[in-house]
Amino acid sequence: MVYLPTWLRYAANRLEYSLNLSWQSYSVGQINSKQFSHAIWKNFLYGKLTFCHWNKGEEMTPTLAGNDGTLLVRKIPFPHPTQVFVGDVVMMKNPLKNDDYFFRRLAAIGGDEMVSSNEKEEPFTLDKDQCWVLADNESLKAKEAQDSRLFGPVPMGYIAGRVIYALRSAVDHGPVYNSQMAMAQDASVLAVELDVEELVKKMKS
Repeated sequence: MVYLPTWLRYAANRLEYSLNLSWQSYSVGQINSKQFSHAIWKNFLYGKLTFCHWNKGEEMTPTLAGNDGTLLVRKIPFPHPTQVFVGDVVMMKNPLKNDDYFFRRLAAIGGDEMVSSNEKEEPFTLDKDQCWVLADNESLKAKEAQDSRLFGPVPMGYIAGRVIYALRSAVDHGPVYNSQMAMAQDASVLAVELDVEELVKKMKS
């Protein structure tokens, strides 16, 4: 059972998402000012804040299953420091293959200073629209992990969502450990939109 305070927090999340999505459509000229308010209500009333996806590869184990797990991803139309945080597992465009998406953990965002373990490399500061992402699988080398140690900073705009729930098997599943801020924001979304049976049905064999 989902209680009223949770529904209210969920409604606030939906409204924020609707405003962001409608503004995005307006800013690129897809809708005009007269259509803006209609788009807000349409986005608020219909659709979900999450979608299902599947992980490929071992780069994010043990957090995410290799090629078998189903993931619940929260949509993030405008990734910025009030929506995604250091420590979050994010779904993003692959900088090495832009028609593909992958999952990595957000390790730093714009304004953070990056200091290499290699003393020959100079420290640098990430631009405000950049982020640094890492694989969770510590047994992999940089080239195998395919993260920022290989391709460097990536645009924040590459982020499409945050993984909030991972199903590794029908009996092994649970919330993904993200930053405390993210988990607080996502709690109501999980309470309302999580359907484990549906995730199991969509699980790849």
